[in-house]
Formats: sequence, structure tokens, C-alpha cells
Amino acid sequence: MSSIKSIETNPKQPKTSMIDGQDLKILVEASLTWLRTNQQLVNSLNVFPVPDGDTGTNMLLTMQAAYAEIANSSERNLGKVAHAIAQGALMGARGNSGVILSQIWRGFARGLDSLDTADIQTLVSALAESQATAYKGVVRPVEGTILTVIKDIAIAAQSSAKKADNLPDFLEKLVAAADISVRHTPELLPILKQAGVVDSGGKGLFIILEGMLRHVQGLGLDTAVAAVQPLSAMNLEQTMEAVEPGQEVEVVIDFRPKLMLDLDNFYNELSKIGTSIQIGEGDGMYRMHIHVARERQEEPLAYVRTLGTWTKVAMENLEAQMESIEGGDAEDALTLQPVEPGQIAVIAVSPGKGISRIFASLGVNGIVEGGQTMNPSTEEILASFEHLPTDKVIILPNNKNIVLAAQTASTVTSKQVAVIPSVSIPQGLSALLHLNPEGEFDRLVADMKSAVGDVETGEITIATRSVELNGIQVQQGSVIALLNGKIVYSSSDIKDALLHLLEEAQTADHERITLFYGADMTIEQVNSLVEDVEAIYPSHEIEIHEGGQPYYHFIISIE
Repeated sequence: MSSIKSIETNPKQPKTSMIDGQDLKILVEASLTWLRTNQQLVNSLNVFPVPDGDTGTNMLLTMQAAYAEIANSSERNLGKVAHAIAQGALMGARGNSGVILSQIWRGFARGLDSLDTADIQTLVSALAESQATAYKGVVRPVEGTILTVIKDIAIAAQSSAKKADNLPDFLEKLVAAADISVRHTPELLPILKQAGVVDSGGKGLFIILEGMLRHVQGLGLDTAVAAVQPLSAMNLEQTMEAVEPGQEVEVVIDFRPKLMLDLDNFYNELSKIGTSIQIGEGDGMYRMHIHVARERQEEPLAYVRTLGTWTKVAMENLEAQMESIEGGDAEDALTLQPVEPGQIAVIAVSPGKGISRIFASLGVNGIVEGGQTMNPSTEEILASFEHLPTDKVIILPNNKNIVLAAQTASTVTSKQVAVIPSVSIPQGLSALLHLNPEGEFDRLVADMKSAVGDVETGEITIATRSVELNGIQVQQGSVIALLNGKIVYSSSDIKDALLHLLEEAQTADHERITLFYGADMTIEQVNSLVEDVEAIYPSHEIEIHEGGQPYYHFIISIE
């Protein structure tokens, strides 16, 4: 890529075996560029056919934060640059994959300490420290994940050190080892084998290393293997998180090609026009999404016209959207409970405006927007409580992919912070019912942790791809029911899926059903479904609330 300078080499030694801080900066920029190019490929490697395949986006945003710390730095000390990268990755970490990636960079920086330069043997030691730090950062390490891949990379580095006397050869051996490790992940993690995918976090790490190798080999970094996804899986809202300077317009075009679409060429041509490219397909129709500069906003449509017939075009001013997001609407403003010095503050992560209002009414002191497909960063979680006038804080992450980021935020503050391992909205609400701002901190934390097990969580959403998991055949576009995070039923009908979910949860043995309906549901649809539920469970207490969450028709609490 023309914007990335080449690593300086000694004319007598064309392939360098030593790197300094500026060399590392170049390699990180290359890895970031290649990861951005392949972001959707990583996102597509989702085990469960639900709208949460955001590993590529989480790793990209983590790497963007890491590179931002050194983007304007002329520092040549390798150790100082590595520590700046690690700090940026730590604060920008999103999702489990992003947090583990930040730990890999943290270990790498520790291995380099404050060294001016490093040879290959020093890089071997730094990668060993990356592996150790990543494993220590996870309470229950699982093999067949990004952890396995960094371990195999570290092992390959050790065995390759004597065989590779220059950086390109060394990187080539690491990339080859990472590739083999990623391909082997389904053999270590049965759920990957069931789903027919490799581990997405491991693939992301492979791409990061491959980007470095491609740069030193003089290969391009802006041409990816095209990743096409189901229309229902396209997460256009999340692309707002990665808006780049100079890309002021979002363009979405639905079209039907005249001939079979050459996806690789299609993607490559779009990459010459803009960024944040997504391609979706369904029933012979394609949807393309791209961010472009204002003066190029007509080019995507002009290109699509050469391929077929467009049926729908939408353009949005990204600058105006960002202002709206950052400023917020007055009618959506929340009244949060103020906290006094010495009291216990509670921060909750919420995926929808309606759920946020419920959290606010129950006394939380801060709301962080986030959930499926939109995982907040360590820095965003930290910012939600760092300014509060108390040193006692409890965080309710309410999503399995946000727990690690919340725990990381708790380690970079001087305040006393406890993270309740709530992995769903019902669990978070159940924990919040024990809130006593004047109570004893450790006792309250224990009560809240205990409360997360007192509720069953149901979810109704749309399958993003076809797969067979746990004996259940799921078709792309079908309605699926999840109980405590596991798929229990697939149907063509929301009512059918909802009633089977309640049956699977043994709702007859419980007393209360609370339904939080999503942004795509009307109150008329909800009321009709509630009548069906009431007919089967006439003695149960049934509540409905507007949740406002995207992608999920219902989040259900069964108590």
C-alpha cells in the first residue's frame, strides 16, 4: 500500500534481522490495513447463526486504537513504541477477541521492555511473553481459540529462530504456523467443527501477522478475498464505529446482476472507490454497502449499472449521523440516579433505549450502549464511571462478549470495581433488584452474583446462515429461539418459536414472564403474541416492555 513506507534495510543486507520502533510502527500499520481489508471475512466465521459475528470488527477497532497511539510518533525506541501500542490496544479493546489481542500486545511489549532495537531471538522471547500474558488474562482458557493460535505462533518462533536469519523469513514461518493452527481449531473445539468454521479470533490474529508479511514481501494490502454474507447478517449500524476521515457518505445499493457475479473482482473494484465494504446476498439479489468521499458518491451506482439492474439506492450523510449519535435526541435523554461520595455506583450495558430506561428507573448511575454486534471498548466502560464521585463501582456487562472488557476496565482504575458476570439483560436486571447504594460492597457484590442464576433468558432472532447445531437444523432467514445462549428451536414463525422456547424453559414451573420487544416489532404484533402466551400460561404474571434492541425480536426473562 503506497501510504506505508518500507522498512529500512542495510544495503549489504537486503533482508533486515533487526527492527526498531519505526519498523514496528510500519508493520502494525500494514497489519491494520490488511485486517481492515479482511474484516468481513473474519466476521463471517461465526459459530452460531445469530447476529453477533463481530470478531473482525472488534479486532479491527482494537488495532485502530493501538495504531492511533503511535500514528504520529517519530520514536525509534522499540520498547517505548511497543508499550504505546499495548496501551492503545488495552483502552480500545472490544469484545473477548479484542481484549485477548490487547493482552498479546501487552505481553509483547513486556518482552521488549525498553530496548532500542530487537533481533529475531529477542522477538522470540517477546512472543513467548505474549502467549503467557494472553493465557493469564483468561480465567478459563479454551483451546481451539485465538489463545491456541498465539501459543502455536510462539512455539514456531522458538523452533524457527535458528533457521530464519532475517525478518521476512521469520515472519513467513510464523504465518505458516498460524495458518496451520487456525485450520486445526475445529479439531480442538467441537462446536467449530459442528458449525463448519475455524475460530474467528485465531483467523484475525493470522491476518494481522499475514499483513506484516505481505508488506515486507512487497505485496498489496487492499485486495481481499471477497466475503459475501446473508442479507440478514449485514450489520450496517456497526460500520458507524469505523468511519474514516474523508469518507463522508454511506451508500447502500440493492441490485440484480445480469450474469453470475465475480465477487472477488466486484470487491476489488469497490475497494478502489471507498471503504467499509459489505456484500450481502439473498434470492438472487445483492446488497452492497460502502463509505465514500462526498465527491465520489455517484461512483458506486455507476459501477453497479455496468453489472445489472439496481432496485434500491440509499445514501446517508455520515457526518450528520455521527453528530446525531454523539449529540443524542432530547426525547431519548435518560435521567440517571445521582450517586453520592461513599455510595455504591452501578453501571449497566444496554442494547436498546427502552431497556436503558428500565435500568435508569431501577437506579443505575451510568449506561453504556452495547450488546450483540456492538461491543463497547475498555475506554468507553472506564469513562462511564471514572468521573463519578465515588470509589465503589459495580458493572453489569449483560453480554458474554463484554465481560472481559469490563474486567479489563476494572484493572485500569484506582477505584474499587466489581464486575458481575451477567451475560444477558434478564440476568443484569435480576442482579439490579438487590441494589442498595448504602450497603456493604462485598455483600452486595455477592448477592448480585448469586442473583444472575435466578432467571432463565430467552431470545428470538433471525438465523444469519444455514447450519446444524446440537441436532437442530437451522435455515438462513428462519426464526430461531435461544435459551440461555443455546439454540433450542428453529421455525418459520415467531409465534411458533416463542411458544416452543417457553416450553423448553419449563415455564409452567415458573411464575413470571417478561418480554422485552425489539425495534423491529410493533405493539400490535406484540399484543397478539402475548394473548397466545396468556392462553397457555393463564396463571402467570406476564409483563411486556419496549426494549428497543436491534436484531432480536424478543429478549425474555423467565422467573
